[in-house]
Amino acid sequence: MKKSDIQSALESVGNSTEKNIVAAGLVRNIQIFGDEVIVDAESISPTLQAKKKLEVDIMKAIHDKVHEKAKVTVNVTVSEKKAKEVADNVIKGAAIPGVQNIIAVASGKGGVGKSTVTANLAVTLHKMGFKVGLIDADIYGPSAPIMFDIQHAKPLTVHVDGKNKMGPVEGYGVKVMSIGFFANMDQAVVWRGAMATKALTQMIHDTHWGELDFLLIDLPPGTGDVHLSMVQNVPVTGAVVVSTPQKVALADARKGVAMFKMEQINVPVLGILENMSYFTPPELPDNKYYLFGKEGARQLAKTMDVPFLGELPLVQSIREAGDIGRPAALQEGTGIPLAFEEIARNIVSEVADRNENLPPTEFVRITTMAGCSPKKK
Repeated sequence: MKKSDIQSALESVGNSTEKNIVAAGLVRNIQIFGDEVIVDAESISPTLQAKKKLEVDIMKAIHDKVHEKAKVTVNVTVSEKKAKEVADNVIKGAAIPGVQNIIAVASGKGGVGKSTVTANLAVTLHKMGFKVGLIDADIYGPSAPIMFDIQHAKPLTVHVDGKNKMGPVEGYGVKVMSIGFFANMDQAVVWRGAMATKALTQMIHDTHWGELDFLLIDLPPGTGDVHLSMVQNVPVTGAVVVSTPQKVALADARKGVAMFKMEQINVPVLGILENMSYFTPPELPDNKYYLFGKEGARQLAKTMDVPFLGELPLVQSIREAGDIGRPAALQEGTGIPLAFEEIARNIVSEVADRNENLPPTEFVRITTMAGCSPKKK
C-alpha cells in the first residue's frame, strides 16, 4: 500500500463543505505500517454522529479502493477553525420553546396518504397521553383544517412575553396550524419558493405552541424548498417517510429517505411506514388483496437500513373519516385505532432510542453560497 493510494481513496469521502476531505484539508496525517493504516482526520462538526460517520466513511473508502483486509485506525478530532469558517456562512434557525420532539412526516410522491396518516398519528399520540401539535406545511395543498373539522376556524392573537403570537387552533386535543386558516377554501396558493418559505417560518416560530411532547410537521410531497426551510428553521428530532407498496411510490420514497440522510442535512430517519398495504372487503374479513404490491415498503426499509414502522390497510372508513373531519383513529371498536396505536408506539420507541443514543439534531448547515447539493468536488 502506498500513501498516494490512500490519499486518492480518501478523495471519495465528502463533507458538509461540498469538498472532499482531502481538498478541504481535513486529512492531517497518513501512516502505513505493513497492512496497517492510521489516518488522522478532522471533522468540522463536533457531533458524535458526524465524527462516527467520518470514521466509517474513511475505513470503507480504504477497504473498497485500496485493500479490503487492511487494518485501519481512524483518529478524528474537531477542527474548530474550519467549523467556524463554515458556521460564519450558514443559515441557522432557532429551537421552538416548550417543544420536546419535532417529527417531520414526508413522502416522495403525493397521493400516498401522508396527510391522513399524520392527522391520525397526531390524534393517536394525544390519546396515548402526549401533548401534540401539528403543522400543515403543505403550503400549496393544506388539508389539516378539513381533516380536523376546523376549516372555518381562525387562529387568535395571544400575547406572550410582550409579543403578539398566533394561537394554534385545537382539534380533538391536537394543536393545529395551517396556511389553510388564512386562505379562502376556493383560493389557490400560487407562491414562489421564497414566499412559501417565509410562510412556513412564520407558522413555526410565530405560533405559541406551549408545552408539547411532539410536534408533527406534515411536509408536502417530494424534496424541495419547504423541506430545506423546515430543517433549517428547527432541529428536527427525526423523520418518518410514508409510502405505498407500489414501485413508483417506493422509487420516490427512496429519494425522501436519501434526502434526510444527506451529509448536509443528517436528520435521523425514524422509519418507513407503509400505507394502503392491502384491501380487505368487509364481507370477507379474512381475505387480503394486495392491490399495490406486497411488502414493498418493508423491503425498502431493509435495503436502506432504516426501521419499518408498520403497515396500514386500505379501508374506506379511513377516507370517509378524513372527509367529514373526524380522524379514523377515533373510531373505537374497530381495528383501525389499533393499527395506528401500534405504529405510534413504534415511533415513540424510535424517538426514545434516538434521543438516548444520539446527540440533539443540529440545525442544517446549508451555506448561502453552495445550497444543499450532494455533489462532491
